[in-house]
Amino acid sequence: MSHLDKRVDNFNAGPAVLPEPALLAAQEEMLNYRNSGMSVLEISHRSALYQQIQEEAEDRLRRLLDISEEFEVLFLQGGASLQFAMVPMNFIRPGQVGAYMLSGLWSEKAIQEAATIRDTRVAATSKDDGYRNILQAWQAEPTDAYLHLTSNNTIYGTQWGEFPVNQEVPLVADMSSDILSRVFAVDDFHLIYAGAQKNLGPAGVTLVLVRRDWLGGAVVDGVPKMLQYGAHVKAVSKYNTPPVFAVYLLGKVLQWLEGEGGVAEVERRNRKKSALLYRVIDESNGFYRGYAGKTARSRMNVTFNLATPQMEETFLQSAKEAGFVGLSGHRSVGGCRASIYNAQPLAACKRLADFMVDFQHRGEYREG
Repeated sequence: MSHLDKRVDNFNAGPAVLPEPALLAAQEEMLNYRNSGMSVLEISHRSALYQQIQEEAEDRLRRLLDISEEFEVLFLQGGASLQFAMVPMNFIRPGQVGAYMLSGLWSEKAIQEAATIRDTRVAATSKDDGYRNILQAWQAEPTDAYLHLTSNNTIYGTQWGEFPVNQEVPLVADMSSDILSRVFAVDDFHLIYAGAQKNLGPAGVTLVLVRRDWLGGAVVDGVPKMLQYGAHVKAVSKYNTPPVFAVYLLGKVLQWLEGEGGVAEVERRNRKKSALLYRVIDESNGFYRGYAGKTARSRMNVTFNLATPQMEETFLQSAKEAGFVGLSGHRSVGGCRASIYNAQPLAACKRLADFMVDFQHRGEYREG
C-alpha cells in the first residue's frame, strides 16, 4: 500500500489540505534540489537557488491574480495576526482612525490589536445576529485612514459576495481563507494580506500585496524596522531570514493551480463543491441546520449543526471512523464545519455529502 492510499479526507480549517501533486514534487526534490546536492531545507536564503524560488512564486502570483506593477508582493512571517498590528502602525497617521467592518472573530481580533496602538472605530458589525450574515451598510468617514474587512469568515461560514469598492478611503482586506479561490480585482484594494495555510501553502509564510503609491506615505517614525513594510520591500522580502521551505511549497501550490486552469477554473470547482454540501443541508428537512444565512454562505467553510450536541458528537465520531477528519466546528461556536479550500478534491466533497445523507437515514444518532 502506498502512502497516498493511506491519506484521509482532510477537512481541517487550517493548516489544511494541500494538492497532492505539490507534495509529491516536494518529496521528489527533498534530498537534492535542482542538482544542488542539498535539500531546500538546507539552502541559503541568499543563494541564487532561493532567489529563483521566490521570483518564480511572485511571477505565478502576478499571473494568477493579474497583479499590476502598482503593487509590491511581499512574503513575510507572523501570520495574519502580525498584520493586525502592522497595518495600523504603517497607515494610521495622527488625526486618523482605522475603520473596521466586523463580520466575525478574526475581524474582532484585528480591531482589538489595532486599538492597542492607534485610534479605531467600528464602521459596521453583524455581531447582533451571531455573525450569520455579511454586512449590508457602512459609511466611510473623512478621518478614516482605511476601511478594513475580512473577506471570508472561517468560524461562521460566511463570505463577502461583493466587495465594498469605490470607497472614499483605501480598502484593506484580510483574505487568509479565500485568496485565489475566486476571481476579483486586486486593483480595488490598497493592501491585501493572507496567511498561507489554507489556499496558498503551508503555515509559516504570509502574503502581502500593497500599493506602491500608498506605501510611499507610510508612517516610519516610531515604527520598528521589522514592522515597516518599506523595509521589507527594500530588502525584497529578505530583511530577516525568510521561511524558505514555506515559500518553496507555496510556489509548488501556485504551479499546480496554474496547471489546473487558474483561478477562474478553481472558482468553478469551488462553487460545485460547496453546492454539493449545501444541497444536503437544505434537503435534510432540518436534520442539518446551516449556520450562515443563505445569501452569505461561504464556499470555503460549510458550517452546520445537528439538533443536539450529542447528535453532533455521534456524527463527528462516525465521520472520523469513515475516514473524514477536521469536521469539528471552531471551539468558540461548536457544531460542525467542512473546510473545502482549493486543494480539496470534488470527490472528497462527494464522499462527505453521501456520508451525511447516509448518516441521516441510518438512525444511529437516535437516543434510547
